[in-house]
Amino acid sequence: MTVRNGVFIAGTWSPGAGEVELVERSSADDQVLGSVQSASEGQVDAAVRAAAAAFPIWSATPRAERTAKLQEIADALEARTDEFAELASREVGTTLSISKAVQVGLAVRVLRTTADAMDALPLSEEDENFVVEREPIGVVAAITPWNFPLHQIVAKLAPALAAGCTIVVKPAELTSLSSIALFELIDGVGLPPGTANLVCGTGPIVGEALVRHPMVDMVSFTGSTRAGKRIGELAINDVKKVSLELGGKSATVLLDDADFDRAVPASLSNCYLNSGQVCSALTRLIVPRSELARVEELLIKAAERFVPGDPLESSTRLGPLVSAVQRDRVIEYIEIGIAEGARVLVGGPQRPEGAGYFVTPTVFTDVTPDMRIAQEEIFGPVLVVIPVDNEDEALAAANNSAYGLAGAVWSADRDRAAAFARKIRTGQVAINGGAFNARAPFGGYKMSGNGRELGKYGLEEYFEYKALVY
Repeated sequence: MTVRNGVFIAGTWSPGAGEVELVERSSADDQVLGSVQSASEGQVDAAVRAAAAAFPIWSATPRAERTAKLQEIADALEARTDEFAELASREVGTTLSISKAVQVGLAVRVLRTTADAMDALPLSEEDENFVVEREPIGVVAAITPWNFPLHQIVAKLAPALAAGCTIVVKPAELTSLSSIALFELIDGVGLPPGTANLVCGTGPIVGEALVRHPMVDMVSFTGSTRAGKRIGELAINDVKKVSLELGGKSATVLLDDADFDRAVPASLSNCYLNSGQVCSALTRLIVPRSELARVEELLIKAAERFVPGDPLESSTRLGPLVSAVQRDRVIEYIEIGIAEGARVLVGGPQRPEGAGYFVTPTVFTDVTPDMRIAQEEIFGPVLVVIPVDNEDEALAAANNSAYGLAGAVWSADRDRAAAFARKIRTGQVAINGGAFNARAPFGGYKMSGNGRELGKYGLEEYFEYKALVY
C-alpha cells in the first residue's frame, strides 16, 4: 500500500503527525488505493502561521504575476488530464469521460476564468469625496468535499490566490490522494513558501482546528449543511468571514408547453451526473399531472442507458458511489421512499452485483412534496417525480424546500420560462437546458449557504473594502 505525505507547509512536504490513518479504497472494486496519515493540530497551527507569514509577500506581488501562476497551474493540470481523471474515477466513481470533462476540465476552466476575471477587476474606484479600494482579506481556510475534489479546491484556491490571499486547504479525507497530486502541481509552479498549504485529515480534528485558529481571517467551506452550521458556530468566536456552499434539493420544472422529448432525458441525465453525487443535482422533477404518463414512459426509456458499471470503461454511463457508507445511505433512502408510498418506476433498493459501491439507479413517481425523499438530500442516483395540476402548484412545489442552490425550467416560450425562474428561490436556474458556465455566480439561498463562487462574483468574497474619504 502506498503511503503519501499529506502535509504541505511553507513549501515542504511531510507526513502527518496525527493519530488517524486515512485509507482510500477504489469505489469500483473496494481495493486499497493508498493511505495518508492525518495532520496533527500542531501542523495545522504551523500551516496557518506559514500562510500568515507569506501574506505580506504574496499580497504585494503584482496581480499579473499572481494570475500568471494560476495559468501555470492550469497548464500543468491540463497536460496531465488522463492521469488525474483516472484517479478521480477510482476515488469518486465518476465515469472516465465525465472525469476528463468535469473533474479535471472544470478545474482547468475555473483556474483560467478566475485569472481572467482578476485581470479585469478594478481594485480602486472613485465616487464623490471617497475612494474605495479592494484589499485581500488575509489568511483563508478552505475545507472541501469529496465529490469534485479538484474543482472544489480550485474554486477556493484560485480566487484566494488571485486576490492576494494566502490559503490553507483541508480536503475531504475520502479524496486525499487527488488533493495531494494537485498540490504537487502547485508546488511545481514556485509560489512563495507558505502561500498555499495543505493539511489532510478529518473534519472534527483537522477541520475544526483550522476554523478555530485565531490567525485565520476567512473560512470557505463546501459540504453538508450540518457541517456548515458547525463551522459557523466555531468561526463566530473570532467574527471570521464565512462563505458556505452547502446542500441542495434542486427542482426541474416542466411547464405544459415544454419539449418533453428533450427535457425528460436531459433531466434524468442531470440527476444521475457523477452518480447523483452533486450538490446542485436536479433531483426533483415537477411535471403537469396531465403529462405524467408520457413523462414516465420517457423516463423508463432514458433510464435504460444508465447501467451501473466500471467507471474506467468508456461505455459506462453510471459509476459507483464514493464509499460503502454513501452506498448504504442511498439504499436506505430508497427504502424510505417505498415506505412513504411513492411508486418505484425504475430501479429499487436491490444492489447490483460486484464488489464496488454500486446503487441501482432509481426513479420514484407519484411523489408528494412533503415526503422525505422530496425534502432531504440523498446524494445518489435517485430522481423523484412530483405531479402538479397547474403552474402555481409547480412554483409552490419548487419552492417547498429548505434548500435553494439550483433549478431548471423548460418551456417553449423562453420569456415564460425566465419569468417562472425568477420566482424560484434559488441561486442558479437553467433555462431549457442552459449549460453550466464557470463565469456565472454559483451559490445558494436558504440552507444551501451564503456567498458565491466562480468568476468575478467569487473573487469578491476574498476582498475587504476600504474607503478613503477626502
